[in-house]
Amino acid sequence: MPAIVQSIQVGKIRSYSDNAGKTWQSAIEKVGIDGPVEVESLGLVGDHQADLVNHGGVDKAVHGYSGDHFADWQAAFREWSVKGGCFGENLTIAGQTEQDVWIGDIFQIGSCRLQISQPRQPCWKLARKNGIEKLAVQVQQFGRTGWYFRVLQTGVIQAGDAIELVERPSDGVLISRANEIMYAKPRSAADDLELAKCPYLSEAWREDLEKRAR
Repeated sequence: MPAIVQSIQVGKIRSYSDNAGKTWQSAIEKVGIDGPVEVESLGLVGDHQADLVNHGGVDKAVHGYSGDHFADWQAAFREWSVKGGCFGENLTIAGQTEQDVWIGDIFQIGSCRLQISQPRQPCWKLARKNGIEKLAVQVQQFGRTGWYFRVLQTGVIQAGDAIELVERPSDGVLISRANEIMYAKPRSAADDLELAKCPYLSEAWREDLEKRAR
């Protein structure tokens, strides 16, 4: 059975304030969408990014996160209502985790074709938005990062669509393995360079890995 899209979310840029009076902007607050959603080359219609240096672009057009992790997160943080969009994802996915998908995988979803480009690299805004101080760190430690897609073919998707594997290149990298390399302590320059050679890896991750391997 193929994986499916459990739910679809988009977000608009809004301002936040923390207890110290610091303000910041983000579109991490996602709202569920019922019915068909158009997917363009830079992502879902109606979805926005406040920080275009670290978010968005062709390599990070669509963010997917596994809903299979929700029960574990809910058990760890009982006061938190874990649901689709909690991790700022556009697609909440059932039937796939970081152990199942590879950088370079191409999937047919609705009338779209999407290709996995990198794991999601959570920032402090995820923790701040959900009120859980070390959430971003735990996402990395547990390897429950989710992943990004680039759009190879625009089209329309909706909740309930099957996520059908079209192609798995032989030179891809398992998402869980990419996480291990990126967050390894101590780091391995050899592993960094090996991952950087993956032809389907996002430009941002490739540059970061090559720089730290020098």
